[in-house]
Amino acid sequence: MRPRIAVPLLLLVLAVAALPAGAQQSMVRPASNPTAASATDRMIADEIVRIVKAQWQAETVKDLAAATKNIAPDYTEFNGDYATRIEGRDLAVKLEDAGFKDSGKQLVGEMINPLVQVYGNTAILSYNFVGVTQDKDGKTTPTRAKSTRVYVRQGSDWMLVHANFAPDPLPKP
Repeated sequence: MRPRIAVPLLLLVLAVAALPAGAQQSMVRPASNPTAASATDRMIADEIVRIVKAQWQAETVKDLAAATKNIAPDYTEFNGDYATRIEGRDLAVKLEDAGFKDSGKQLVGEMINPLVQVYGNTAILSYNFVGVTQDKDGKTTPTRAKSTRVYVRQGSDWMLVHANFAPDPLPKP
């Protein structure tokens, strides 16, 4: 009787333990054959995700140079804070620097359901962002967003040429 309970219980524990890790791994969808990602496409996907996470780490410690090093000069961005498209690296860097003056901080931020679509020298990353911020008084607030980033290989570097950061509000009851 013990083995009958132990095996299904073990399988359930293993399945549950595997879920968070699987949800965090980047998925690759190549342009030519959506069902079979090449090793190169997987390496590109891993590199793109690594670049974003390095940017987030740099933002956490307010390192402007590191946070903006992969932004292309002709970068464009849509986001929920501004009614118009942000044009150019210079403006994006100014806004990033101003954001560093905020007394609040990001306590945690995670990329959920990342998908990288590879088209030769172009890679499109889409994901959900979840995190928690803390204001100067210590109050914490959950954050959610739907994000898309477009990278183009320029020389040996992957450069961010466009991003769309959209709020992901809670559903209304």
